[in-house]
Parts: sequence; C-alpha cells; structure tokens
Amino acid sequence: MTKLKQLFQSYHPLVNALMLGTVFITLTMTMSMPFLAIYLKETTTLDYAMIGLIIGAGPLAGTLGGFVGGILSDFFGRKKLMIFSLLVLALSFAGFVYSSQPVFLLCLSMLRGIANGFFNTISKALMGDLTPEDQRFRMFSHRYLANNIGWVIGPIVGAFLGIGGSAGTFLLTAGVYVLYVLVLIFLFRVYGASDLPDDGEGCREEQAEAVSLVQMWRVLRSDTALFCFIIGGILLTTVHGQMSVPLSQYLKEHFDDGVKLFGLMMSVSAATVVIFQAVITRIVERYTLFRRISGGALLMAAGEVGFAYSTEWIGLFAAIIVFTFGEILVLPAEYAQIDQITPQGMRGTYYGAQSFSEFGNFLGPWISGMLMAAFSGQVMFLANAAIAIFSLSFYWLGQRIYLASRLKIQL
Repeated sequence: MTKLKQLFQSYHPLVNALMLGTVFITLTMTMSMPFLAIYLKETTTLDYAMIGLIIGAGPLAGTLGGFVGGILSDFFGRKKLMIFSLLVLALSFAGFVYSSQPVFLLCLSMLRGIANGFFNTISKALMGDLTPEDQRFRMFSHRYLANNIGWVIGPIVGAFLGIGGSAGTFLLTAGVYVLYVLVLIFLFRVYGASDLPDDGEGCREEQAEAVSLVQMWRVLRSDTALFCFIIGGILLTTVHGQMSVPLSQYLKEHFDDGVKLFGLMMSVSAATVVIFQAVITRIVERYTLFRRISGGALLMAAGEVGFAYSTEWIGLFAAIIVFTFGEILVLPAEYAQIDQITPQGMRGTYYGAQSFSEFGNFLGPWISGMLMAAFSGQVMFLANAAIAIFSLSFYWLGQRIYLASRLKIQL
C-alpha cells in the first residue's frame, strides 16, 4: 500500500487520473468491443465479410486520421480535442446499439477509430508534458500495465456475467466515457493554465513535427529496405492486429459457451503479456531483430494452426498463449527494426511511414471474414498462418538490402 501511495505521489494528479481512467475505460471497452463481431452477427443480417469490413475500417480510419491531427489540434486545442474525442467515442459506442444499417455502422466504426487515435495520442503527449523526462519511461510502462489490467479483467467479467457484447455493455462503455469527460473537465479547471501546457504552444510543436503523406511516400519509393519492412509489417498485422474478430465468431459457432471461452482467452492473452513480457524481452535481447521477428511470426503461425485443429478448451488456451508469445516478440522488434535503418534527422518520417503497417488491421478482419464465409474457420486460420510465414520473406529481403547499402557506404 505504501509503494502504491508513493507511486501516485510521484506523478502529477492529472497523470494519475489519466492512468486510472485507462484502467476503467479499457475494462468497460473490453466488455463490449472485442464482442462486437458476435453482437453484429446476432442483431443484424450482415455476413462475416461485411462485419470484418466494418470493424476493420475503424483502425484504418484512425491511422489515416492521425495525419490531420495537427490541424484539428490547432483548431480545438489539446485539452478541447481530448474532451471532444471522448464525447465522439461515447456517441459511437451508443450508436452501435441503435443502428443496424451497414453504412451507418461503418461510419460509427470509422468515427470511433479516429477519435480513439486522437485521444490516445494527445493523452500520451499530455502525460509526457506533465512528467519529468527521467520518469517518463517508467510512467509509460505503468500506463501500458494499466491498459493490460483492463484487458485481463474486462473480457472475463463480461463473458461470465453474460453481458459481454450485449447492448448494455456498449451503453455502459459510453457512460464511462461521459463520466471520464466530467472528471477531466473538473481537473482541467483545478489545474489551470499555470500547471498545464499551453494549447497553442503544444499545437505549434506538433505542427512543426508533423510529417506529410507526400514526404513519407517519397521515402518509401527511395528506401527499398523500408518498403520491404512495411509490407512485412502489413502482412503480420493482418494476422495479429484484429485477430479477436474472426476468433470470436469462430468460437461462438463451434463451441458450447463460445462467448465465455472467448472472454477467457482474451484475458489469458493479456495476462500472458503482463506476466511474461519483461522475462521474454530479456531472454531475446542477445538475438538479432530479424531472428526475433522470425521467431514471433513462427509462434503466431503455430498459434493459428492450434486454433484450426483444437477441439477442446485446453488446446485453444495453449494456442492463444503461443500466439501471444509471438506478439511479444514481434511488436517491439518491428519498431526497433525501423529505428535501426532510420537516417539521422528522419525519425519522424520513418516512424510515420511505419504506421502504414496498421493497414493490416483493416485487411485482417475483412480477409478472414471472406475466408470463413467462403470456406471454413479452419481454412481461415491456416491461411493466416501462411501469411505470417510469408511475411518473413519481406523482412529477410529488407534486411539484405539494408546490410548491402551499409556495406556500400563503408566502402
């Protein structure tokens, strides 16, 4: 208890509020959003492919919308855009309950993706502003832990209370966002302009660091190694980015108590990250980035094969743990791989280009939905395993090109 008190005292009160808000928002969101595919299947006449398209459009819109974040920040200001994005998130979650029209659901999903991207980016920036530089790494680690605590609790509570993916959980999530808005408005008033970063100054800094799509496209055309890594990233994100969408639908149709099983699997996955991430990271530090990505992709492929052929709960739990180990290896290694090839003074452009990998979050649910509708869940899982393995050819090619270019420079 003393350590927890010291932890809270070491951060700005607004940082603590954002940290606690992350837990509660993630907790309620994971009682609804991971079950959205099941909810739409039960309440609409949409097929698997259309449901995947609707859900995948959210992350895609969020990725593209990030490029206009500087303009909106300049118009609204940092704090106002945070409040506005939370209200849009509340509206989108409530909207899923009151609409069954595909076009409207697609728009709601895209609105949610854009608003979620804005809020996450701006809240992290504000937390960084309010935290001394030497404490930021620890603070963001605690934020990541807070997010995973929500993921551990939310799905399992929603599934075992029988409310996971129900209309009530979407309305509950919307209500929590509104409550969060009221808390933040109160805190913004308590900690006024003297304590919080100036919106205008923050926005000017964001605009100065903004990277244009044209600039990133030029870099992608000129840097073949980066282009290969981005293609490989898109393929791997297609497999793991929104894997809960096809998995939830498959479990609902092929297993008794499939919704409970899905909730448990999502909680086990999050718990695996919380428990094993630090240990696995230390173990693999001695290996090259390509070997880490290769190991992660092969573990993801093994997990997909496990999903395809498991007929009992124990096999599925083993598969999700193996799959999550793959994610733990791949996600940080992908960013480190881009950082390794980034020229001096080009970090913003290269990291901006790396965000194109998020296109896989759109492709994954859509392609998986089409495969499951046309063939079967087993074919879908095996196809995803093949995509994960195929992605390694682009990482291998990108690594060869990068090493060859370095050799030329040295000569």
